[in-house]
Amino acid sequence: MMLPRRSFLKQLGTLTGLALSSSGFRGQSAPKLPRVLILGDSISMGYTPVVKQMLEGKADVSRPVENCQGTKLGVQRIDQWLGTEPWAVIHFNFGLHDLKHVDPVTGINSNKPDDPHQSDLKQYEANLKTIVERLKTTGANLIFATSTPYPDLPEGPYRKAADVLEYNKVARKIMKRNKIRINDLYSAVLPELSTLQLPNNVHFKPEGSRFLAGKVTELILSTISS
Repeated sequence: MMLPRRSFLKQLGTLTGLALSSSGFRGQSAPKLPRVLILGDSISMGYTPVVKQMLEGKADVSRPVENCQGTKLGVQRIDQWLGTEPWAVIHFNFGLHDLKHVDPVTGINSNKPDDPHQSDLKQYEANLKTIVERLKTTGANLIFATSTPYPDLPEGPYRKAADVLEYNKVARKIMKRNKIRINDLYSAVLPELSTLQLPNNVHFKPEGSRFLAGKVTELILSTISS
């Protein structure tokens, strides 16, 4: 004897673990995941796809399509990057572009040590404060990532390895003053730098990006679950 269609569907739902009742199946969507925004330069562009994978089903991770570069661009674009929807967590970093040297006339990357930084320490501090104040208005949980280390005088724009310490020091003071969590990627990756980073470069191998993604994911998870 054939079962009525409703009874058949009910039994099928029981067997498959699905709620097929008219009130529980139709018209209901999965709970919204916490929205996470990642802001940063090409280092973050390397680890963001892996963070998205690691947080699949736990958070909705996004980042701007473009490279967020340094604080000068950050001040200009921060409103655009934030958009109008609320964020649960914003993980951000600025530094590696600020400390590189640029042509004083054109602003184009320079390999000359006598040319100025894109943003000197004073300007970096002022710009970062402006960005932080804007981020605080979102009500999101904020996490600042320290800029990652690199060998002295890597390929590309002129960068001294010691400069990243000074820029991170300025950033730390701002974050501590504003009670913002710090993700110390600098210290985390430093012991493994020779194996995780590309030779004579500021960028990382795929395994380096995965390593950084693990550190980023860990702190984001602890933030959204607290």
